[in-house]
Amino acid sequence: MKILACILASAIMAAAYARGGAGWVFGFVLLAPWLVALDALQQRRSPLGTLLCAWAMSVAFSAAAFAWFGGALGRYTQLGEAAGIALLLLAAPLFQPQFLAYALARYYTRRAAGVLPALAAAASWVACEHFVPRILGDTLGYGLYPSPLLRQAADLGGAAGLTLLLLLANEGVAGAFARYRSGWRAMARPLALAALVPLGLAAYGWHALSGAGNGSGPGAAAAGKPLRMALIQANIVDYEAQRQQKGAYAFVRELLDQHFAMSHDAVTRQRAEALLWTETAYPTTFGHPKSEAGAEFDAEIRAFADAAGVPLVFGTYARDGAGEYNAAAFLEPGRGLAGFYRKTHLFPLTEYLPTWLDGAMARRWLPWAGHWLPGNGARVMPLRLADGREIPVLPLICRDDVDTELAIAGARQGAQVILAMSNDSWFGAGGQGARLHQAAAAFRSIETRLPQFRVTTNGYSAAYDAYGEVLAGAGLGSAGLVVADLPLRQPAPTLMVRWGDWVGLAAAAFLLVLAARALAAAWQGRRGAGGVRGAASAAQFPLRVFVLPPAARIAAGTARLVARAGLLAMCLAMLLNDTLRNNTLAQLRLIAVLFVLPEAIAWCLLMAFSAQASLANGRLLLARGAQRLEIDLAHLAALTPWRLPLPGPGVDLQLAGQGRWRYGLAVPDAARFAAALGQRAAVRGADLLDVYTQARLALGRWRLDHPLAKFVLLPLVLALPAFHLHQRIAYGSAFGEYYSFGLQAYLMAFGLWWAAWAIGVILGATLLRTVIEGGSLLAAALRPGQASQVRGGLQNAAHAALYLGLPAWLLWRILGA
Repeated sequence: MKILACILASAIMAAAYARGGAGWVFGFVLLAPWLVALDALQQRRSPLGTLLCAWAMSVAFSAAAFAWFGGALGRYTQLGEAAGIALLLLAAPLFQPQFLAYALARYYTRRAAGVLPALAAAASWVACEHFVPRILGDTLGYGLYPSPLLRQAADLGGAAGLTLLLLLANEGVAGAFARYRSGWRAMARPLALAALVPLGLAAYGWHALSGAGNGSGPGAAAAGKPLRMALIQANIVDYEAQRQQKGAYAFVRELLDQHFAMSHDAVTRQRAEALLWTETAYPTTFGHPKSEAGAEFDAEIRAFADAAGVPLVFGTYARDGAGEYNAAAFLEPGRGLAGFYRKTHLFPLTEYLPTWLDGAMARRWLPWAGHWLPGNGARVMPLRLADGREIPVLPLICRDDVDTELAIAGARQGAQVILAMSNDSWFGAGGQGARLHQAAAAFRSIETRLPQFRVTTNGYSAAYDAYGEVLAGAGLGSAGLVVADLPLRQPAPTLMVRWGDWVGLAAAAFLLVLAARALAAAWQGRRGAGGVRGAASAAQFPLRVFVLPPAARIAAGTARLVARAGLLAMCLAMLLNDTLRNNTLAQLRLIAVLFVLPEAIAWCLLMAFSAQASLANGRLLLARGAQRLEIDLAHLAALTPWRLPLPGPGVDLQLAGQGRWRYGLAVPDAARFAAALGQRAAVRGADLLDVYTQARLALGRWRLDHPLAKFVLLPLVLALPAFHLHQRIAYGSAFGEYYSFGLQAYLMAFGLWWAAWAIGVILGATLLRTVIEGGSLLAAALRPGQASQVRGGLQNAAHAALYLGLPAWLLWRILGA
């Protein structure tokens, strides 16, 4: 209940934080209760509990901060708001995977001293947000937008940098709470570290805004006359419903008449030098009419621009031989169409369907999905004014403004102003989604120090200066004409413009350094003289063991032997079959049958006989639910390790006067278990298998031999750069497949790459294990006295091949490419 209460407390503060206004102060404490819950689970050493806690927090956070998105999704798809919210919560770990990454990083670095666990966890969060495509581009840093001071540091590290600092502040608050029993002095240090975050951000913000006021801020060298632009917020929404109700011609007629009237007022009465209409303000193809009526509308728009005498930028559709695009048209008076910008980031399952999903059945289930194609990235367009000035502008359409890299690319190409257009009406009447989108767009100006005109269908339309401040704007849910002057300048490149969206990449590099450091420490810590362990340390109780009767041990051992033989068979199949080597799905099916199935049978058998071992009053207690077995340690004569470690390492208990106990105990480390009971593992050392067993017991288990590290994290580390390179070669950018075919296709492709590397690591580890065991048996036969040293050397070589050889080979291939 305490853990659930902590998650609920974090969710309540997240709800206040997401609603903006003064709620931004919760950003520094909203995760602290959840972190306290994670601390409690980490003390219990429960990785599964940690994962469940992270999953629960992702669900609670989605419900608190993004329920509006689920409701909007339900309304848009006509499934109903309740169904949309239910779908959002069901898929919460996919929309908010950073909670899982954060919790796991925190768990596996919990033993490190100082602030390292907090840094590792925060780095995992921002690295996850950087590499996993996000539909809304949301991050905790956006919640600081209501604070003019604190948001200014985004020009250094972007919204991701603010998120990183917020996470560290929350860690400080949670650390202080963990020390409250030790008094205020113990709490002072983590609280002071937490307080440094808002104080540091405020100091930097004051410096940046002071520079703006005295003319020494970023981009202070203004280059001439400001740009006076009019934003037309017509408040005409729900295009499809109105088209069906009024007819296509009548609806487009009404839409254009409203824009013409408001634009005429902006030019004649308010002296606007340029006009900006919303996304799809003209909801058909411009320049390639589909009907006579479309040709007439095209001619009307051209005639209006000529009569107004000012350039017009409006949302429409462009078409070429490949298909149609959601686009922004640049229309010049007397010259006609100057060009199009094509929207880069289409909304999946609404504006397009991925190629692999597109088909008659999918179209029946998703009738609202469009057929538009994505553009090819940032494009700076010339905006030619009546007085002869030519201003380089960066157009962004809807989701484009949540991509930091697009704004940075535009700034690098020489843009002086951002022109953003969107249709936020589908977010709903509450305004929470529209406010989030507004904040995201404003951060593009802060990061690049480019001012911005942003127009939406029904709010919030606004003009922003280079510091994200709204100079003029229109509210939500009403028609509004916004006319504002923005100074034109060529700003000095910010750190974000110079380095790009660097925080996520730096966080990933930091995690790789930590992994390498852990690898080196484990390498040194697990190897003494010649890699041989001396006296065994004692196991810590309580300890999970498996109390196996002979039949259960034979059955589980046979299943595990079949699984290992299956891996060897698959190695042989991969060696001989070229087609199989290039078919990941076939490999997955084969490994499921040959390895996963028999391994699962062995695991189920072991679980059926699992028990908790503990020591009390000179007795070994074995408990499973209401069942209990007790063995008096005074009657324990010896422990004999299993000569054949099947289904895993274990011991037989020799009882004084009774011979061998009827059950065998499968334990993680027979020597440590024996030491905990005050015994020595009795190995006779007389024949081949005894010498082999003694050599195996003399070596400790390497920390990175844990299955999660070896078969999940190592393949992930290898798959990330390989997949990144594949995307750049095949699609032209790191997220090319996502832009072309959608999130699901991108994630499925990455999943297959990850699976392929996991299979490769599994099979490689199998071959290395075969060499180790075969070499150990050979050494036991030929050099019994050196069997431990030989096994240690073989294990060192295997670890080097797996953890250093594979990354080195991948790096060589990448550099070669």
